[in-house]
Amino acid sequence: MSRSSDPAVSGLELWQWRQEARAAAIAANVPVEELDWLLLSVSDLDKLALRLDSYKGRGHIPLNRPLAQLKEQWQQRIQNRVPVQYLAGVTPWRNFSLGVSPGVLIPRPETEWAIDLALNAAQSESRPHPDTPLTEGDWADLGTGSGAIALGLAEVLPNITLHAVDRSEEALAIAQENALNLGYGDRIHFYCGSWFEPLHPFQGLNRLRGIISNPPYIPTALLRELEPEVAHHEPAIALDGGPDGLDCIRHLIATAPTYLSPGGILLLEMMAGQAPAVTELLQDQGSYTQIEIFSDLAGIERFARAYRS
Repeated sequence: MSRSSDPAVSGLELWQWRQEARAAAIAANVPVEELDWLLLSVSDLDKLALRLDSYKGRGHIPLNRPLAQLKEQWQQRIQNRVPVQYLAGVTPWRNFSLGVSPGVLIPRPETEWAIDLALNAAQSESRPHPDTPLTEGDWADLGTGSGAIALGLAEVLPNITLHAVDRSEEALAIAQENALNLGYGDRIHFYCGSWFEPLHPFQGLNRLRGIISNPPYIPTALLRELEPEVAHHEPAIALDGGPDGLDCIRHLIATAPTYLSPGGILLLEMMAGQAPAVTELLQDQGSYTQIEIFSDLAGIERFARAYRS
């Protein structure tokens, strides 16, 4: 942020615009804290400086984009409900700062819990087939999007190799860039295709130690009822789970056993109200054991986890 070629603005000019932008946010019912989050992502300011307005007297504040562009982008947030993460081009997730664009779903805080659930399952002393080590070998992240889950797994399970799949080339480009920027480019292999298709060489080998997915799970009819930030700007391909929201989950549950090692983990994210149906799908498939449902911090049943029997 300190390069002389960066756009810059005076503290007074930035302060004046911030007051206008805050007022516009309040009038449009947009959380005002999003404005400061955006400013933190494009400048060298910190939270204390914004809270105390101590930057107001600075003559030179470097920005990573011209103030005129920043003003235009904030108007997009106010008028068109563009998510602030897309405006900034980044979003925080676990210990990472991930690049995002309208080509990928914005990683949600609740999905962070998936990494801990996977780690706990891999290290569990009560898991089936304890002779199969789950903290090494091959794991898959299906529908990787920005690469968040694959990166989270790579961080907490340093001895595994990740296979990250997405049908969107644009999403894969972002995921690969995130992996390279965070130093995991050599641990994660990326594939373009639908679900298991690119991993066909693994089929029947029961080689994968874990499969994790945050698939599309919203019923098609509910898409139009989502908040405009999601319905109008995030990729529908990452949201639409078919008539009952379970099309992708149904496919993953049915197909995963031919890829998973005995004792391997299947972990799926879902929406509120789907836990009974997902549990039944896992039970009826017949290849899973120790089926469990886990709630997120809001108390919503969010994850289904099972081992390959």
